Amino acid sequence: MNKLDQLRKLTKVVADTGDIDSIKAYTPIDATTNPSLLYKAAQMPQYAEHVESAIRWGQSKASSEAEQVLHTLDKIAINFGSEILKIIPGRISTEVDARLSFDTEATVKRAEKIIAMYQEVSVPRDRVLIKIASTWEGIQAAKQLEKQSIHCNCTLMFSIAQAVASAEAGATLISPFVGRILDWYKKAEGVDGYPAHEDPGVKSVTEIYNYFKKHGHKTVVMGASFRNKDEILELAGCDLLTIAPTLMEELQNSDGDVPEKLSPDNSKSMDIQRIDVSESNFRWLMNNDAMATEKLADGIRGFTADTIKLEKYVQEKVRKAAA
Repeated sequence: MNKLDQLRKLTKVVADTGDIDSIKAYTPIDATTNPSLLYKAAQMPQYAEHVESAIRWGQSKASSEAEQVLHTLDKIAINFGSEILKIIPGRISTEVDARLSFDTEATVKRAEKIIAMYQEVSVPRDRVLIKIASTWEGIQAAKQLEKQSIHCNCTLMFSIAQAVASAEAGATLISPFVGRILDWYKKAEGVDGYPAHEDPGVKSVTEIYNYFKKHGHKTVVMGASFRNKDEILELAGCDLLTIAPTLMEELQNSDGDVPEKLSPDNSKSMDIQRIDVSESNFRWLMNNDAMATEKLADGIRGFTADTIKLEKYVQEKVRKAAA
């Protein structure tokens, strides 16, 4: 049995891509998308109709170009998401515009719109996770949305403070970013890499997983943003792992044992103290964590940049369609 199949016996495997063909190839349970992935997928010729139909839909909803583009962007995400849901048995994660990361009310409204658009194409809300950046404001939006049974994936997560605050807000799922943590430490410490068990991103997810299981949080942990297959294997047993198709292929082509690294039983026996995540202490903990602060800001800027690229791409197509 290859390593990917063995991993599936310990962990729910999620596809980290907007490429529908890749999802068909690796049959994951769930899938995640983000602006970067959608921008790449939208330019692939085989998915042109998903973009074109979104443009037609956007034009039918608004008269001004700016509003048409906004509606089209959301519809592209729904078109890809609903198509992916025809392939997978589980859930799709769809991201709220990163430019709303510090606006709780606007995040809630955008999430409600996304869910309504999924329901218009007969996708029930329990098959969708709304991805929200794990700022304080984003976590408070997730808290409000969960009360409406709109399930949230708190993303761009780099610290235990973000994780605990999200769990206490009742978020369905969190996505700690393993590879981006690794990137920061490699640069900060001037090293080429770490053994898998000493990888800072792996250690961060392990700490979060153990805390959640020790203190009985229902929020599930999905490791994300991997740089190599060894990081993935070191987290075997985590609730979920979202993996890019290239790394799934590496795992599928690898033989050998995949031992369980994380388990709730082990976590429950650990001496782990509770963390205060009141707003003031959350902000203090983030202030004292240079890596988390820098990577959160960098992630928001990066997703915003790719959203703007997609926006410009759509804008050009909207103008051509209107000509």
